[in-house]
Amino acid sequence: MQKHILGFPRMGAKRELKKALENYWKGTSSRRDLEETCAAIKRQNWTIQKNAGLSWVTTGDFSLYDHILDITAMIGAVPDRFSPTSNNVDIDTYFRMARGDASANIPPMEMTKWFNTNYHYIVPEISGSLKPTLSCRKIIEETGEAQTAGFNPKPVLVGPITYLSLSKSSDNTDCWNKLEGILAVYAEVIAELGSICEWVQMDEPILCADIALQARKLFKPCYEVLNKAAGKGKLMLTTYFDTLDDNLDLALSSGCSGLHADLVMGKNQLNTILERLPKDMFFSAGIIDGRNVWKTDLRQALHQLENMKKYIGEERLMIASSCSLLHSPMDLKNEKLLDPELKSWMAFAVQKCHEIGILGRALAEENCQEEMQDNAKAIISRKTSVRIKNDQVRERCAKAARKNPKRKSPYSERKKAQSWLKLPLLPTTTIGSFPQTAEIRQYRRRYKNSEMTRGEYDSFLKNKIREIVKKQEDLNLDVLVHGEPERNDMVEYFGQQMEGFCFTENGWVQSYGSRCVKPPIIFGDVSRPNPMTVEWIDFAQSLTEKPVKGMLTGALTILCWSFVRNDLERSQVCRQIALAVKDEVRDLEAAGIRIIQIDEAALSEGLPIKQKDRNAYLRWAVDAFKLATSEVADATQIHTHMCYSEFNDIIDSIAAMDADVISIESSRSRMKLLETFRTFNYPNEIGPGVYDIHSPRVPSVEEIQILLKNALAFIPRERLWVNPDCGLKTRDWPETVDSLKNMAAAANLLRKEFDK
Repeated sequence: MQKHILGFPRMGAKRELKKALENYWKGTSSRRDLEETCAAIKRQNWTIQKNAGLSWVTTGDFSLYDHILDITAMIGAVPDRFSPTSNNVDIDTYFRMARGDASANIPPMEMTKWFNTNYHYIVPEISGSLKPTLSCRKIIEETGEAQTAGFNPKPVLVGPITYLSLSKSSDNTDCWNKLEGILAVYAEVIAELGSICEWVQMDEPILCADIALQARKLFKPCYEVLNKAAGKGKLMLTTYFDTLDDNLDLALSSGCSGLHADLVMGKNQLNTILERLPKDMFFSAGIIDGRNVWKTDLRQALHQLENMKKYIGEERLMIASSCSLLHSPMDLKNEKLLDPELKSWMAFAVQKCHEIGILGRALAEENCQEEMQDNAKAIISRKTSVRIKNDQVRERCAKAARKNPKRKSPYSERKKAQSWLKLPLLPTTTIGSFPQTAEIRQYRRRYKNSEMTRGEYDSFLKNKIREIVKKQEDLNLDVLVHGEPERNDMVEYFGQQMEGFCFTENGWVQSYGSRCVKPPIIFGDVSRPNPMTVEWIDFAQSLTEKPVKGMLTGALTILCWSFVRNDLERSQVCRQIALAVKDEVRDLEAAGIRIIQIDEAALSEGLPIKQKDRNAYLRWAVDAFKLATSEVADATQIHTHMCYSEFNDIIDSIAAMDADVISIESSRSRMKLLETFRTFNYPNEIGPGVYDIHSPRVPSVEEIQILLKNALAFIPRERLWVNPDCGLKTRDWPETVDSLKNMAAAANLLRKEFDK
């Protein structure tokens, strides 16, 4: 029985890659040090897969920054501004594409969310001058490395149709015009891989989305070329994150030797696929959830697999993860403090590999009785635990579901009521967080380890807030924040103060580059026992005459950036969290905080990847935001912030949220995201990000002025705010101060122009 996964986490058991990357970028370690760390992580990952009894180990899934950027490097699609010196994309050019070049003031490539996950990929830039050529042999070298070490590799590539579907033109070139040249590079790589490997995995998740007509037209001839190039090797077409639906015909006629389908996110497609599967095509059943932390019900999964085996035979059936385990924490064994009962319900990436191995052995009628019994006990324990249900929460949610939440008055009336703010044109602010310095992390760690008292820790935090407020006043920003020194993470911080959440020590998941997050786990009904932020915001406001924003994370973002229970509809879980946020909004307002920002960074991320499913999602997502804000006074100004979002298709829903001010990430696109507002008359106020906080470079005053003038083409001056793209927690203080100083200066210069 063939068993495999679609990919494995890259960071290492203790985030070794994160540390190695950041040391390399700082210049405190060598390239050789970085390469040695990478080699050790890959060897560890392959050993885990082999020891779990998997038929192959995945290669090509390991990346120094992003697997889409790896394809960009492979085909040599380096934007001209990075001035490649040869056909080979070296490591420093690779990092400059991802992070920009602060010394030369060159901005990085755009970054956005990978389908509906919290992983970010680097958006390929396709230009008319692109002449694709094999410019990076990483996947070939890595596959050879695995073979030499005694492993059986299955290399994985993001397919050309998905790659081009996710690309953007940098000069109005039709990206699809470059397919022939790109395909030639793919064919060269696949020919080499196919000569040494049984299978080459071709990821085409775009087949589970609304694929463009041009992509549909080119799909079959594209795979005719690739299958021919594979020679004696076999191509496995892998799809995930949803059902194939209208694209099933494309997948089945691809000519590939195998088809993988996600049977977790797309469980309803199984019978249709089996009925239509060509007699010579292998089927990879993605039955182990690659995106969540809960144990698989192995008895139920085995029953499904036995039915598949009867239908297509054992020789054509493969057992697999639903998608790459990139989206899972690495190893549950690293969790020493997790509640034993809750821990017994979970499986991280290492454990998921073993679940696949157990199912393979059970399906082959090997003795797995003990493992199957242990799994059954855990499944029953979770279903019957009294810890997962709170009747009061359920009753309150049911009552809220019957109402239509909304603000008391329309924006035009609220705007008048908020005149007390006395803000200038182009008011300046930040998104919320300020640098999380080594000192802050050290004090947090010392407090967590009981090396200081709560009073000592609180005194330290208040001193930090004083410093942050003073810096903002010195910069002459108009609306201040307290800087969030008390917060470890914008979701974890809130989850730690709510019922129904639990937390890990080492449950890290890559978000982008070296940035990792440790998502909370929602295991039961959610409520908020006590105020979560009021003490800190109230203290910050006492230090200044300027307004200080209360900073909250919205219900949808908490939902999307957590591992969510799978025994309750996500919409219901979101409503529970929204009621908890509503309670916090009420307490902030009662404490005299009259500007409250509720970040919904994940609004577009949570979108189903098929258009037909989006309206239902947007209805309950918008209702959750409105539920949290529905009872505030007209004079209280509600802000929200959204991360990398393509707004065209959801602008109606964003407007329906009815926030007084929205801030959005738009600097990497040079304000092109605002094209939406040319045709849509957005009624409220907007703060398009004027500089990219994910890059270490400091934007000039002139650059910010240009971006603001671009924004003014779409947004009236009386409704335009000035702010960075996102929070500043990952930045250093010197670049933060310099960037904000330039931002405030650019706003002041434009105000003077208005006065002329």
